[in-house]
Amino acid sequence: MSDNTKTTSSSNTASQSKQIPSFTDTATLLIKCKDQAGIVQAVSEFIHRYGANIITLDQYSTAHEGGQYFMRLEFALAGLSDIIENFEASFAHTVAKRHNMDWRLHNNATKTKVGILVSKFDHALLDLLWRHQRGLLDCEITCVVSNHPDLRQAVENFGITFHHVPVTKENKVEAEEQIHKLMAGNDLLVLARYMQILSADFVKRWPMQVINIHHSFLPAFVGADPYRQAYDKGVKLIGATAHYVTAELDQGPIIEQDVHRVTHRQGVTELRAIGRDIERNVLARAVNWHVQNRVIVAGNKTVVFN
Repeated sequence: MSDNTKTTSSSNTASQSKQIPSFTDTATLLIKCKDQAGIVQAVSEFIHRYGANIITLDQYSTAHEGGQYFMRLEFALAGLSDIIENFEASFAHTVAKRHNMDWRLHNNATKTKVGILVSKFDHALLDLLWRHQRGLLDCEITCVVSNHPDLRQAVENFGITFHHVPVTKENKVEAEEQIHKLMAGNDLLVLARYMQILSADFVKRWPMQVINIHHSFLPAFVGADPYRQAYDKGVKLIGATAHYVTAELDQGPIIEQDVHRVTHRQGVTELRAIGRDIERNVLARAVNWHVQNRVIVAGNKTVVFN
């Protein structure tokens, strides 16, 4: 795949080192288009002409012929940040136009900005903040907004700004407008058990930029206390789903899911504990894959190169 690599002797290693791309000189290219012959060649040749080196290339087609094609490609190029606008413009007018691509390019030197919304449950929120603090979540968490003040101290202990925005039936429009302004400049919003239904108008402002987590009992166990309902029903599997938020409640494209087998011996308290553990892990994986540009939305589905 890397056909522009040159072998150097030990005597000139030092002189060549300045030309070796650093980690910050990498980018991720995501492509979605109709499957057709020559896509990989066209993309690879374009990147080669810029003197870049392909690091990884993942692809998927929905059919052997005539399906929908998806690609995730990472490449390294010294000085990329200085020429990325020219690179994008040239790619758009040549390869992308020729193959009618829906595509985007992300400079990996730029961290995705993430805002989090939460209510009172803290398990998903604290897990994200801990992973972020430990460098396990490659993004910039800018702030946390909550409709309750309870988690202020916990959030501020991580050095993250906390905003309390109460939400009632009477002030919902004004509250959402305030949240929208507080979150301006972010690339992604994460609902870490935010127990409010976002309006269609709010969601429209953040298309495929809001990730939610919920228990996988939906739609079987809706409403209050789903784990009690599950226990009463005698379920044998519990789980969680992370998905993008759309105007249709809990029907957005699914990014990640997981389940855990349970038995009649486990009571409501244990089911809740197991369920919340699944929720935080599923949400963390979904957010991580999004900020690493591993997710491509296709209709009401996702292709995840994980």
